[in-house]
Amino acid sequence: MTLIKLTSRILLLTPMIILVACTSVQPWERGNLAKPHMALDPYPLQSALRAHNYGSREAAAGGNAAQGGGCGCY
Repeated sequence: MTLIKLTSRILLLTPMIILVACTSVQPWERGNLAKPHMALDPYPLQSALRAHNYGSREAAAGGNAAQGGGCGCY
């Protein structure tokens, strides 16, 4: 099997596999997804407090994100 055929098969099968994984959530299943341990950030208040403390200690706004300051010389 040539590299071109293999690459074309992979490129055709990948979107098909991804689309098969998509499904609609039924109303009675939404309760399972709304549980606290399913959240992206299960402790949002604690995370906000830690981010505030870190930003205060670093004396810069956005010290925990990509917006950080500095000289930019790495």
